[in-house]
Amino acid sequence: MDTLTIGATGISVSLDLTVGHIADMAVDIDGRRLNPLHRAPWVGAPRETLPENLPEGTVRLSGDFLCAPFSRSDVEEAPLHGWPANSQWDVVDSGAIADGWRATFRLRRKVMGAAVDKVLTLRDGHPFLYQEHVFSGGAGAISVAHHPMTAMRDGGRLAFSPKRFAATPADPLEPDPARGRFMLAYPARSADLARFPTADGGTADLGDYRNDQLREDFLTLVEADHGGPGWTALARRAEQDLVLVLKNPAELPVTMLWFSNGGRDYAPWNGRHRGVLGIEDGRAAVGHAASLGDNWLKREGVATAFALAEGRSVSFRHVIGAVPMTGEPPRDIETARDRMRILAADGTAKEIAFDGDFLRIGRSVPA
Repeated sequence: MDTLTIGATGISVSLDLTVGHIADMAVDIDGRRLNPLHRAPWVGAPRETLPENLPEGTVRLSGDFLCAPFSRSDVEEAPLHGWPANSQWDVVDSGAIADGWRATFRLRRKVMGAAVDKVLTLRDGHPFLYQEHVFSGGAGAISVAHHPMTAMRDGGRLAFSPKRFAATPADPLEPDPARGRFMLAYPARSADLARFPTADGGTADLGDYRNDQLREDFLTLVEADHGGPGWTALARRAEQDLVLVLKNPAELPVTMLWFSNGGRDYAPWNGRHRGVLGIEDGRAAVGHAASLGDNWLKREGVATAFALAEGRSVSFRHVIGAVPMTGEPPRDIETARDRMRILAADGTAKEIAFDGDFLRIGRSVPA
Protein backbone atom coordinates (compact mmCIF):
# COMPACT_ATOMS: atom_id res chain seq x y z
CA MET A 1 0.00 0.00 0.00
CA ASP A 2 1.80 3.13 -1.25
CA THR A 3 -1.03 5.59 -0.57
CA LEU A 4 -3.55 5.97 2.24
CA THR A 5 -6.68 8.06 1.65
CA ILE A 6 -8.74 9.43 4.52
CA GLY A 7 -11.98 11.39 4.37
CA ALA A 8 -14.66 13.29 6.24
CA THR A 9 -17.80 15.01 5.02
CA GLY A 10 -16.72 17.33 2.19
CA ILE A 11 -12.99 16.59 2.21
CA SER A 12 -10.49 13.83 1.40
CA VAL A 13 -6.69 13.63 1.62
CA SER A 14 -4.26 11.02 0.28
CA LEU A 15 -0.76 10.52 1.70
CA ASP A 16 2.04 9.00 -0.40
CA LEU A 17 3.58 6.68 2.18
CA THR A 18 6.81 6.23 0.23
CA VAL A 19 7.88 9.84 0.92
CA GLY A 20 5.26 11.33 3.26
CA HIS A 21 3.94 13.77 0.66
CA ILE A 22 0.24 14.65 0.35
CA ALA A 23 -0.55 13.18 -3.05
CA ASP A 24 -4.05 14.66 -3.30
CA MET A 25 -6.47 16.89 -1.42
CA ALA A 26 -10.04 17.49 -2.54
CA VAL A 27 -12.60 19.82 -0.95
CA ASP A 28 -16.27 19.46 -1.94
CA ILE A 29 -18.07 22.68 -1.08
CA ASP A 30 -20.96 24.72 -2.53
CA GLY A 31 -21.40 22.20 -5.35
CA ARG A 32 -17.77 22.43 -6.43
CA ARG A 33 -14.66 20.30 -6.03
CA LEU A 34 -11.52 22.27 -5.16
CA ASN A 35 -8.01 20.85 -5.50
CA PRO A 36 -5.71 23.31 -3.73
CA LEU A 37 -2.46 21.33 -3.91
CA HIS A 38 0.00 20.75 -6.74
CA ARG A 39 1.71 17.59 -7.98
CA ALA A 40 4.82 17.79 -10.21
CA PRO A 41 4.15 16.79 -13.84
CA TRP A 42 6.83 14.07 -13.80
CA VAL A 43 5.39 12.15 -10.83
CA GLY A 44 4.60 8.64 -12.06
CA ALA A 45 7.03 8.78 -14.98
CA PRO A 46 9.35 5.75 -15.32
CA ARG A 47 12.26 6.22 -12.89
CA GLU A 48 14.82 5.66 -15.65
CA THR A 49 13.54 8.76 -17.47
CA LEU A 50 14.54 11.00 -14.54
CA PRO A 51 18.05 12.03 -13.41
CA GLU A 52 19.72 9.24 -11.47
CA ASN A 53 20.79 11.48 -8.57
CA LEU A 54 17.35 13.06 -8.04
CA PRO A 55 16.20 12.83 -4.39
CA GLU A 56 13.16 10.63 -3.93
CA GLY A 57 11.25 13.61 -2.56
CA THR A 58 11.76 15.43 -5.87
CA VAL A 59 10.89 12.29 -7.87
CA ARG A 60 7.49 12.23 -6.10
CA LEU A 61 7.14 15.99 -5.46
CA SER A 62 3.56 16.55 -4.31
CA GLY A 63 1.15 18.57 -2.22
CA ASP A 64 2.76 19.21 1.14
CA PHE A 65 5.44 17.45 3.14
CA LEU A 66 7.54 17.85 6.26
CA CYS A 67 11.06 19.22 5.82
CA ALA A 68 13.38 18.28 8.70
CA PRO A 69 15.77 19.87 8.20
CA PHE A 70 14.68 22.52 5.72
CA SER A 71 16.90 22.52 2.60
CA ARG A 72 20.45 21.15 3.01
CA SER A 73 21.04 18.17 5.30
CA ASP A 74 24.56 19.20 6.32
CA VAL A 75 24.54 18.11 9.98
CA GLU A 76 23.17 14.57 9.72
CA GLU A 77 23.47 12.82 6.37
CA ALA A 78 20.15 12.81 4.48
CA PRO A 79 18.72 13.97 1.13
CA LEU A 80 17.44 17.51 0.45
CA HIS A 81 14.80 18.46 3.08
CA GLY A 82 15.69 15.40 5.17
CA TRP A 83 14.35 11.86 5.55
CA PRO A 84 10.76 12.94 6.36
CA ALA A 85 10.43 14.22 2.77
CA ASN A 86 12.28 11.33 1.12
CA SER A 87 11.55 8.03 2.86
CA GLN A 88 8.87 5.61 4.03
CA TRP A 89 6.15 6.37 6.59
CA ASP A 90 4.09 3.65 8.31
CA VAL A 91 0.44 3.86 9.30
CA VAL A 92 0.15 3.74 13.09
CA ASP A 93 -3.59 4.33 13.31
CA SER A 94 -6.42 5.48 11.05
CA GLY A 95 -10.01 5.69 12.15
CA ALA A 96 -13.18 7.67 12.73
CA ILE A 97 -13.41 10.27 15.48
CA ALA A 98 -16.58 11.92 16.77
CA ASP A 99 -16.74 14.51 13.99
CA GLY A 100 -14.43 13.22 11.25
CA TRP A 101 -11.31 11.12 10.75
CA ARG A 102 -7.79 11.02 12.16
CA ALA A 103 -4.72 9.14 10.97
CA THR A 104 -1.29 8.86 12.57
CA PHE A 105 1.89 7.94 10.69
CA ARG A 106 5.45 7.30 11.85
CA LEU A 107 8.64 7.86 9.89
CA ARG A 108 10.64 4.60 9.66
CA ARG A 109 13.90 6.47 10.07
CA LYS A 110 14.83 8.72 12.98
CA VAL A 111 15.87 12.36 12.69
CA MET A 112 18.68 13.44 15.02
CA GLY A 113 17.73 10.36 17.07
CA ALA A 114 14.08 11.46 17.38
CA ALA A 115 11.00 9.48 16.39
CA VAL A 116 8.77 11.53 14.08
CA ASP A 117 4.97 11.24 13.95
CA LYS A 118 2.56 12.88 11.50
CA VAL A 119 -1.07 13.31 12.58
CA LEU A 120 -3.69 14.25 9.96
CA THR A 121 -7.18 15.26 11.08
CA LEU A 122 -10.23 15.95 8.93
CA ARG A 123 -13.49 17.28 10.39
CA ASP A 124 -16.96 16.93 8.88
CA GLY A 125 -17.91 20.09 7.01
CA HIS A 126 -14.52 21.76 7.49
CA PRO A 127 -12.67 22.60 4.23
CA PHE A 128 -9.34 22.19 6.04
CA LEU A 129 -6.60 19.65 6.63
CA TYR A 130 -5.33 19.91 10.21
CA GLN A 131 -1.76 18.62 10.65
CA GLU A 132 0.50 18.05 13.62
CA HIS A 133 4.08 16.76 13.65
CA VAL A 134 5.66 15.43 16.84
CA PHE A 135 9.38 14.80 17.49
CA SER A 136 9.99 12.50 20.46
CA GLY A 137 13.43 12.14 22.02
CA GLY A 138 16.59 12.76 20.06
CA ALA A 139 19.47 15.15 20.69
CA GLY A 140 20.69 18.45 19.33
CA ALA A 141 18.27 20.57 17.34
CA ILE A 142 16.29 20.37 14.10
CA SER A 143 15.00 23.00 11.69
CA VAL A 144 11.55 22.30 10.24
CA ALA A 145 9.11 23.55 7.63
CA HIS A 146 5.93 22.58 5.87
CA HIS A 147 6.13 22.66 2.07
CA PRO A 148 2.61 23.11 0.64
CA MET A 149 2.54 23.86 -3.08
CA THR A 150 -0.33 25.14 -5.15
CA ALA A 151 -0.54 25.85 -8.87
CA MET A 152 -2.37 28.43 -10.96
CA ARG A 153 -3.37 28.29 -14.61
CA ASP A 154 -3.62 32.08 -14.84
CA GLY A 155 -1.90 33.52 -11.78
CA GLY A 156 -3.43 34.92 -8.64
CA ARG A 157 -3.26 37.45 -5.83
CA LEU A 158 -1.79 36.95 -2.37
CA ALA A 159 -2.56 38.43 1.03
CA PHE A 160 -0.82 37.80 4.35
CA SER A 161 -1.12 38.25 8.08
CA PRO A 162 1.10 41.16 9.24
CA LYS A 163 4.78 40.68 8.43
CA ARG A 164 7.81 42.60 9.67
CA PHE A 165 9.61 42.36 6.34
CA ALA A 166 10.52 40.15 3.40
CA ALA A 167 14.09 39.20 2.47
CA THR A 168 15.88 37.22 -0.22
CA PRO A 169 19.05 35.23 0.55
CA ALA A 170 22.52 36.11 -0.73
CA ASP A 171 22.19 34.09 -3.92
CA PRO A 172 19.30 33.21 -6.27
CA LEU A 173 18.20 29.61 -6.78
CA GLU A 174 19.19 29.69 -10.46
CA PRO A 175 22.10 32.11 -10.99
CA ASP A 176 23.29 30.48 -14.25
CA PRO A 177 21.28 31.85 -17.21
CA ALA A 178 22.07 28.67 -19.14
CA ARG A 179 20.05 26.70 -16.58
CA GLY A 180 17.33 29.06 -15.42
CA ARG A 181 16.26 32.56 -14.47
CA PHE A 182 15.10 34.74 -11.59
CA MET A 183 13.36 38.10 -11.15
CA LEU A 184 14.01 39.37 -7.62
CA ALA A 185 17.18 41.05 -6.34
CA TYR A 186 19.57 38.97 -4.18
CA PRO A 187 20.18 39.81 -1.40
CA ALA A 188 17.40 42.32 -0.78
CA ARG A 189 14.96 43.32 1.93
CA SER A 190 11.77 45.35 2.15
CA ALA A 191 9.13 46.09 4.76
CA ASP A 192 6.77 47.00 1.91
CA LEU A 193 5.68 43.72 0.31
CA ALA A 194 4.19 45.62 -2.63
CA ARG A 195 7.58 47.12 -3.55
CA PHE A 196 10.26 44.44 -3.34
CA PRO A 197 13.53 45.12 -5.21
CA THR A 198 14.02 43.27 -8.51
CA ALA A 199 17.20 42.26 -10.32
CA ASP A 200 16.64 44.90 -13.03
CA GLY A 201 16.61 47.74 -10.51
CA GLY A 202 12.83 48.08 -10.29
CA THR A 203 10.32 46.71 -7.78
CA ALA A 204 7.70 43.96 -7.75
CA ASP A 205 4.50 43.38 -5.79
CA LEU A 206 4.99 40.11 -3.90
CA GLY A 207 1.22 39.76 -3.75
CA ASP A 208 0.90 39.51 -7.54
CA TYR A 209 1.65 36.08 -9.07
CA ARG A 210 1.85 36.47 -12.85
CA ASN A 211 2.18 33.43 -15.09
CA ASP A 212 3.87 35.47 -17.81
CA GLN A 213 6.92 36.09 -15.60
CA LEU A 214 9.15 33.03 -16.02
CA ARG A 215 11.30 32.72 -12.92
CA GLU A 216 12.55 30.74 -9.95
CA ASP A 217 12.56 32.92 -6.82
CA PHE A 218 12.79 32.33 -3.08
CA LEU A 219 12.29 34.70 -0.16
CA THR A 220 11.44 34.70 3.54
CA LEU A 221 8.64 36.62 5.27
CA VAL A 222 9.12 37.25 8.99
CA GLU A 223 5.92 37.36 11.05
CA ALA A 224 5.08 40.55 12.95
CA ASP A 225 3.87 40.47 16.56
CA HIS A 226 0.08 40.56 16.22
CA GLY A 227 -1.28 37.90 18.59
CA GLY A 228 -3.26 35.91 16.02
CA PRO A 229 -2.60 33.06 13.62
CA GLY A 230 -0.16 33.56 10.79
CA TRP A 231 -1.88 33.14 7.44
CA THR A 232 -1.37 33.25 3.71
CA ALA A 233 -4.34 33.56 1.36
CA LEU A 234 -4.03 33.00 -2.39
CA ALA A 235 -6.92 33.97 -4.67
CA ARG A 236 -6.37 31.78 -7.76
CA ARG A 237 -7.79 33.55 -10.79
CA ALA A 238 -8.69 30.73 -13.18
CA GLU A 239 -9.58 28.28 -10.39
CA GLN A 240 -11.90 30.84 -8.74
CA ASP A 241 -10.98 29.76 -5.24
CA LEU A 242 -9.06 30.88 -2.19
CA VAL A 243 -6.24 28.69 -0.90
CA LEU A 244 -5.59 29.22 2.82
CA VAL A 245 -2.49 28.25 4.81
CA LEU A 246 -2.37 28.92 8.55
CA LYS A 247 0.17 28.48 11.36
CA ASN A 248 1.00 29.46 14.92
CA PRO A 249 3.78 32.08 14.64
CA ALA A 250 5.21 31.03 18.02
CA GLU A 251 5.92 27.62 16.48
CA LEU A 252 6.63 28.57 12.85
CA PRO A 253 7.80 32.21 12.80
CA VAL A 254 8.69 32.52 9.10
CA THR A 255 6.88 31.93 5.82
CA MET A 256 9.12 31.13 2.87
CA LEU A 257 7.71 31.69 -0.61
CA TRP A 258 8.95 29.68 -3.60
CA PHE A 259 7.89 31.12 -6.95
CA SER A 260 8.44 28.32 -9.49
CA ASN A 261 7.19 29.38 -12.89
CA GLY A 262 9.18 27.85 -15.74
CA GLY A 263 12.42 29.11 -14.19
CA ARG A 264 14.43 25.86 -14.48
CA ASP A 265 15.45 24.48 -17.87
CA TYR A 266 17.13 21.22 -16.78
CA ALA A 267 15.62 17.81 -16.03
CA PRO A 268 13.16 17.01 -14.61
CA TRP A 269 11.91 20.63 -14.55
CA ASN A 270 12.53 21.34 -18.26
CA GLY A 271 10.62 24.63 -18.16
CA ARG A 272 7.32 22.78 -17.51
CA HIS A 273 6.97 23.43 -13.75
CA ARG A 274 4.67 26.43 -14.17
CA GLY A 275 2.38 28.56 -12.07
CA VAL A 276 3.56 26.92 -8.85
CA LEU A 277 3.82 28.66 -5.48
CA GLY A 278 5.31 27.07 -2.39
CA ILE A 279 3.98 28.56 0.88
CA GLU A 280 6.50 27.13 3.32
CA ASP A 281 5.85 27.96 6.97
CA GLY A 282 8.86 27.08 9.06
CA ARG A 283 11.26 27.44 11.92
CA ALA A 284 14.41 27.45 9.85
CA ALA A 285 17.16 29.19 8.00
CA VAL A 286 18.30 27.70 4.68
CA GLY A 287 20.17 24.50 5.63
CA HIS A 288 20.49 22.57 8.89
CA ALA A 289 23.95 23.89 9.86
CA ALA A 290 22.91 27.48 9.14
CA SER A 291 19.77 27.02 11.24
CA LEU A 292 21.82 25.85 14.24
CA GLY A 293 24.55 28.47 13.87
CA ASP A 294 24.61 32.25 13.96
CA ASN A 295 22.29 33.25 11.13
CA TRP A 296 20.55 36.43 9.99
CA LEU A 297 17.16 35.37 11.36
CA LYS A 298 18.56 34.72 14.84
CA ARG A 299 20.06 38.21 14.77
CA GLU A 300 16.50 39.46 14.15
CA GLY A 301 15.28 37.53 17.21
CA VAL A 302 13.68 34.74 15.16
CA ALA A 303 14.06 31.08 16.24
CA THR A 304 15.34 28.74 13.52
CA ALA A 305 15.24 25.28 15.17
CA PHE A 306 13.56 23.15 17.83
CA ALA A 307 15.73 21.71 20.62
CA LEU A 308 15.51 17.92 20.96
CA ALA A 309 16.18 15.85 24.10
CA GLU A 310 15.54 12.35 25.40
CA GLY A 311 12.41 12.09 27.50
CA ARG A 312 10.66 15.05 25.92
CA SER A 313 8.72 15.84 22.75
CA VAL A 314 8.16 18.93 20.63
CA SER A 315 5.29 19.48 18.23
CA PHE A 316 3.93 22.07 15.82
CA ARG A 317 0.66 22.42 13.98
CA HIS A 318 -0.43 23.63 10.55
CA VAL A 319 -3.62 24.05 8.50
CA ILE A 320 -4.31 23.99 4.73
CA GLY A 321 -7.72 24.71 3.22
CA ALA A 322 -9.67 26.03 0.25
CA VAL A 323 -13.00 27.79 -0.31
CA PRO A 324 -14.76 29.09 -3.44
CA MET A 325 -14.00 32.76 -4.10
CA THR A 326 -13.53 35.17 -6.98
CA GLY A 327 -11.74 38.51 -7.07
CA GLU A 328 -9.20 39.87 -4.63
CA PRO A 329 -7.81 38.01 -1.60
CA PRO A 330 -9.14 39.00 1.84
CA ARG A 331 -7.97 42.02 3.76
CA ASP A 332 -8.10 40.05 7.02
CA ILE A 333 -8.89 36.66 8.51
CA GLU A 334 -10.36 36.23 11.99
CA THR A 335 -10.70 32.95 13.86
CA ALA A 336 -13.02 31.98 16.69
CA ARG A 337 -13.52 28.69 18.53
CA ASP A 338 -15.55 27.06 15.77
CA ARG A 339 -15.52 29.52 12.86
CA MET A 340 -13.27 31.44 10.51
CA ARG A 341 -14.35 34.85 9.25
CA ILE A 342 -12.87 35.92 5.92
CA LEU A 343 -13.11 39.68 5.50
CA ALA A 344 -13.17 40.69 1.85
CA ALA A 345 -11.60 43.81 0.40
CA ASP A 346 -15.09 45.23 -0.26
CA GLY A 347 -16.07 44.91 3.41
CA THR A 348 -18.23 41.79 3.09
CA ALA A 349 -17.53 38.74 5.25
CA LYS A 350 -17.76 34.98 4.72
CA GLU A 351 -17.91 32.53 7.63
CA ILE A 352 -16.79 28.90 7.39
CA ALA A 353 -16.39 26.05 9.85
CA PHE A 354 -12.95 26.03 11.47
CA ASP A 355 -11.33 24.55 14.60
CA GLY A 356 -10.09 27.75 16.18
CA ASP A 357 -8.40 25.96 19.08
CA PHE A 358 -6.27 23.69 16.91
CA LEU A 359 -3.34 26.06 16.35
CA ARG A 360 -2.92 26.71 20.10
CA ILE A 361 -2.55 30.46 19.61
CA GLY A 362 -1.19 31.96 22.81
CA ARG A 363 -0.85 28.53 24.44
CA SER A 364 2.19 26.76 23.00
CA VAL A 365 5.70 27.69 24.09
CA PRO A 366 8.13 25.68 21.94
CA ALA A 367 11.73 25.24 22.95
